[in-house]
Amino acid sequence: MAAFTAKDVSALRERTGCGMMDCKKALTASEGDMEKAIEFLREKGLAAAAKKAGRIAAEGVVYAMVDEEKKVGVVIEVNSETDFVAKNEKFMDFVAVCAKTVVAENPADVEALLNCNAVEGEGTIAAQLQDKILTIGENMKIRRFVRYEGNVAAYVHGGGRIGVLVRFDTDVANNDAFKDFAKTIAMQIVASNPTYVDKDSVPADVVAHEKEILTAQAVNEGKPVQIAEKMVMGRIGKFYKEVCLVEQPFIKDADTPVGAFISQSEKDLGASIKVCEFVRFEKGEGLEKREDNFADEVASMVK
Repeated sequence: MAAFTAKDVSALRERTGCGMMDCKKALTASEGDMEKAIEFLREKGLAAAAKKAGRIAAEGVVYAMVDEEKKVGVVIEVNSETDFVAKNEKFMDFVAVCAKTVVAENPADVEALLNCNAVEGEGTIAAQLQDKILTIGENMKIRRFVRYEGNVAAYVHGGGRIGVLVRFDTDVANNDAFKDFAKTIAMQIVASNPTYVDKDSVPADVVAHEKEILTAQAVNEGKPVQIAEKMVMGRIGKFYKEVCLVEQPFIKDADTPVGAFISQSEKDLGASIKVCEFVRFEKGEGLEKREDNFADEVASMVK
């Protein structure tokens, strides 16, 4: 029997989109022959999935949920080829199962999630994913997820275009007033897209780099170095207002910083509230989008 390496398994996975164990079985059965291994996978009913594996999956949905009993929240992105699939009930059911499985099993990453037994339905998440690819007829990928434990709030905007998960430190998490507050903070994150919670959260090297840029800008404007340094102190404040959640103008009152809104909410609710961390997923961000160009397609056919 011809030997095959981990690289061969990886290459077969790349070409077919099939699971690692399926690829190992296929290479074993085909004595290491890549093309025969692909035929083997087709014969096992994975042909449709294999054919679709090369297609760009940059649409889909961002989904977020909180299990209030377990005090666990999850935000997850699952991609498909077309936005139409995101409206498919079977697809959305699968996404919800993925999120619930993350809540229950706490996998380390997407690869670990794929190997988890699904909390609903039969088999692993990987097996259910392959089934959805075959039945719905599009390539799909679980791209990423984040899981928080504790006092968490989730919010989804635009029918799954943006999802936010926020973790708070507070002792007043279970009443409706706090839930309204938490939703407002999540909506702020959706709208203003902050990078950090507060000034203390911004890494020192990020601040130093920003100051270098601002200093160069001031010097290029013809300002003396001493004046430039004073200008930088003012402009770095504007930088903080852009990237720090608590420094940003509040979406419901641009004259009020989010930090002031949090302080007022603490007084209204009679409890301390601290935003500890948050994550914001926007569907398809950073992914290559498919662009169908008919003229280029015809030209390539002529060649």
